[in-house]
Amino acid sequence: MTPKPARPALTSRLAALSAVLCLGACTPDFAPLEGDVPDLPPAFAAARDVEATGIAGWPQSFGSIELTRLAQSAADNNLDIAIAAARIRQAEGLAQVAGADLLPEINGTQGASRSLSPGTLRAATAPFTRTATNNFSLGLSASYMFDLFGRNRLISESAQADLIAARFDRETVALASTASLTNLYLQLLTAQDRRRFALDNTRNAEQVLQAIQARASVGTANDLDVAQQEGVVAAQRASIPALDQAIAQNRNLIGVLTGSVPESLSLQGGSLRSLRVPVVKPGLPADLLLRRPDIAATEARLVAERANREAARRAFLPSITLTASGAYQSGALKNLLRPDALAGALAQGLTQPIFDGGALSGKLRQAEGREAELLQTYRKAILTGLSDVENALIGIEQTTRHENLQAKVVETARRAQSITAERLREGTIDVVTLLNTQLTLFQAQDQLTQIRLQKFQAYVSLFQALGGGWTRIAPQMASGAAGE
Repeated sequence: MTPKPARPALTSRLAALSAVLCLGACTPDFAPLEGDVPDLPPAFAAARDVEATGIAGWPQSFGSIELTRLAQSAADNNLDIAIAAARIRQAEGLAQVAGADLLPEINGTQGASRSLSPGTLRAATAPFTRTATNNFSLGLSASYMFDLFGRNRLISESAQADLIAARFDRETVALASTASLTNLYLQLLTAQDRRRFALDNTRNAEQVLQAIQARASVGTANDLDVAQQEGVVAAQRASIPALDQAIAQNRNLIGVLTGSVPESLSLQGGSLRSLRVPVVKPGLPADLLLRRPDIAATEARLVAERANREAARRAFLPSITLTASGAYQSGALKNLLRPDALAGALAQGLTQPIFDGGALSGKLRQAEGREAELLQTYRKAILTGLSDVENALIGIEQTTRHENLQAKVVETARRAQSITAERLREGTIDVVTLLNTQLTLFQAQDQLTQIRLQKFQAYVSLFQALGGGWTRIAPQMASGAAGE
């Protein structure tokens, strides 16, 4: 009877385990970084005059059905969002690869071979007889690395945090795309308003020109008066092509953001005066951390890098691998599946880094530096977010005030222009005074339209700074997963 192979003694196993634990205890300790979040103020300083309502679905806050439709089209068809979604799929694949190390690897094997041995290997003199040998095999092999110190789990958690960050990146792109679309739509409406004002002013200037020409025909005005007014008419006409160009270009850019070719884009536009002024609730500064996807993405990457740093630290510890294989082997195919054809092997190996030229230490230093970089990036993102909200609130307050003051300028200029036009018909005012009042009105109307645009853009900036109507859930999962 063939003797059975001897089993390793239990004391030998305990000795090996003791050596592993001893080597683990010799690994240096690295304290984690602390103090991630800057001190937050109790409230936004510039939020005093802002009314409080919800901000979910914020493009609807402007009261434009067309803008709401375009925003939804951008959410569905924007190519930048599609690119960000593709990166999510890449991150999902990497997370799946990282998680595979936590499971055993099993492979199936199958082989068939035929070998021919020359007779000269077995005999020194003739006759020589060659020998043919067949070999058939069918089996399984498995290997598993014991995650005694949690390194593979940390790598998997890092990949999961990177996946969460990729999802927040998509939300960031979607928010930025919506803000860009809204600003372009506002610029389109502004160009349309300015074009209407230019046409109205051209008609008014032409009427005044006719009145001056009538006066010149009876000798109460001269050629210089006529030429000056003709210059006003020409200047108003010359402003229209640039506004037509702005309308067409904004339309084309909106098409890009909505994933449409310009010819197929249905876009009417309108007027800034038809929009509703949004009301928003800035909330508390701490709420900003729950709303902004860019801050959440930075946080998730910080969580991922902390897991990477800890995994690099545990790479100094030994690794234990268990491998097993079993197969049916036979020289004849008909005997391959007989119980007597079964063969197997079981092996265990331990690997302890001893000298690697500093590669593991270098990787640890790199991970620590990367973690420190992301920590500062996270702090900067929070401070930048707070600053963005404050600046947007200030912009809303000041542009609203500026708009009210400019509206009074337009009202006064319009009244002055009406009076001078009447006086001109009566022949009691000179042309120079009329020209001045006309130009004052034209410039005041144009400036009011641009100030109104700045006010609406300040609201867009506030919505973007607050993260729109988005609410965070997944970062809490990420923090809990790698919160060792």
